[in-house]
Amino acid sequence: MVVVHFFDHKTVVLSQLRENIPVIDENIKIKGRKGKVLNVKEVDDKEIHVQVLFDQVLKSQPIAKDNSKKKKR
Repeated sequence: MVVVHFFDHKTVVLSQLRENIPVIDENIKIKGRKGKVLNVKEVDDKEIHVQVLFDQVLKSQPIAKDNSKKKKR
């Protein structure tokens, strides 16, 4: 059992006690966000740092309101 710390840039996203270690280019899902493992660094025999690149979620733009039918005052 090892402690795995998942990082997004320099921010800790998740720390987890796991039996298996993620491998590079593995698809992973953390807190509902899909990502890919970029780097795995073993700090010591029981602690591992994993760099994760999350997919960007595109937010849909709201449709512009049609104000031509409103009464202007």
